[in-house]
Amino acid sequence: MSEKSRLDEIREELKKLDISPTIFARKEIHELPDILSADEKIVYLVEGRNKTNNHHIILVATDRRLIFVDKEFMYGLKVEDFSYSKISSIQYETAVLLASIDIQVTDDIVEIDGVGKYHAELFCEKVRDFMSRPEGSTQNTPEPSILDQLEQLGRLKESGVVSEEEFLDQKKKLMDKL
Repeated sequence: MSEKSRLDEIREELKKLDISPTIFARKEIHELPDILSADEKIVYLVEGRNKTNNHHIILVATDRRLIFVDKEFMYGLKVEDFSYSKISSIQYETAVLLASIDIQVTDDIVEIDGVGKYHAELFCEKVRDFMSRPEGSTQNTPEPSILDQLEQLGRLKESGVVSEEEFLDQKKKLMDKL
């Protein structure tokens, strides 16, 4: 009995959501297993072009956050994620066939264009739904996984909130739970 890979699970999720990424999004889709936590669900996904650098990107709305994924041949991987509480507005503007999405995050505006018209509208609706939920009120929010906790611990160490000694101590406790 072979276990399904996380990438296969993600592809199935996209299929259920009736999302068919183009060949241009293939590199970004292949990065998702390393970006999403094991129990994080994709709510919607759109692809387009980052207006700043004209790179092809995907924008992923999950049940926890909004993620920008830019996997370029020469520039490596760029991933930015934002909690829904940090997004002050999301809007789309349509042209004949395509649309652009503008997302206001704290003091920054992220602009994506070349998004399919229908997909832009649906994506914005899904994100607004999560933005309107009071913080911490996601139904039956599961306990963060051990891997999520390890990631968070690593970020705390990087930012200097916990010392190397505290990091190693907490990491060992978490690893013992696996």
